[in-house]
Amino acid sequence: MTLYTFGKYLKQTFGKPVRKISIDAGFTCPNRDGTVAKRGCTFCNNRSFSEGTAYRRQSVREQIEAGIDRLRHSRHNTDAFLAYFQSFSNTYAPVDVLESLYDAALTVEGVVGLDIATRPDCVSDEVLDLLQGYAQKTHLWLELGLESSHDSTLSRINRGHTWAQFEDAVRRLSGRGINLCVHLILGLPGETPTMMRETAQRLGELISQVDLPTFGIKLHHLHIVKGTVLAWEYKAGRVETLTPHAYVCLACDVLERLPRNTVVQRFVGDTLGDTLIAPRWEVTKSEILQAIATEFEARNTYPGALMENRSLLTASSQL
Repeated sequence: MTLYTFGKYLKQTFGKPVRKISIDAGFTCPNRDGTVAKRGCTFCNNRSFSEGTAYRRQSVREQIEAGIDRLRHSRHNTDAFLAYFQSFSNTYAPVDVLESLYDAALTVEGVVGLDIATRPDCVSDEVLDLLQGYAQKTHLWLELGLESSHDSTLSRINRGHTWAQFEDAVRRLSGRGINLCVHLILGLPGETPTMMRETAQRLGELISQVDLPTFGIKLHHLHIVKGTVLAWEYKAGRVETLTPHAYVCLACDVLERLPRNTVVQRFVGDTLGDTLIAPRWEVTKSEILQAIATEFEARNTYPGALMENRSLLTASSQL
């Protein structure tokens, strides 16, 4: 059983390896600036996962050129790159500002496309019109952070949007030629395995109803990182984290319920620097990937299996 990784997808699409370069373009978030809330998500410390944050004083072009230089001096030597607008909500600005930033990225030699991470409540029709134009002239991914389909969980983590807002955003981008990647976090406070499987099933059913060139997923296990509300809750004994085995089983549960051709941009989360509090797994990302493949073999199943057999999916959702 072969897992459809993002690296494989990019090599099939471009005929050669393509690497992402993270950018911090100076955006903020409606869940931080007071539009929705001021505290942000309880799990979020942008420094823990975004390389671009360290280069915020540089222009978009300077950040990309620095990223290319780093890659060319590493084992990831390549001449093709995706400009990854990663930090905070990268569609949360007037359209003319967005256009100037995206255009700046595309002027750098070697940049073959854009990857834009944002929230489902930050993609107005005007923004989608802009992105549709880019999708017609370059390779474009839009990443939406869902995390969970359960509004009770989204409220618990102060996410600031609902499942209905996410569903609306996905339906409005349908037919625009935009590749979509969705973020899910497994092990959020208060969530049971059944709830996580329900999120995967709802997401799979939604994606089957819309017109997307390519659908992708980023799976994360819940991290407790310094400088977050969740860190305080963890120290107070109010939050538990997953073991590697539990995460592997849940990841397979999720992937079984998504379309078979789903591109998995990330199989497991990670953190940068010294920000991680828990969980501290003594396994590598490649070992988790191998464990997921082994679990699928043990189940005699594969990504998309339950999506393809809806009677099994219905029965499984009742477990």
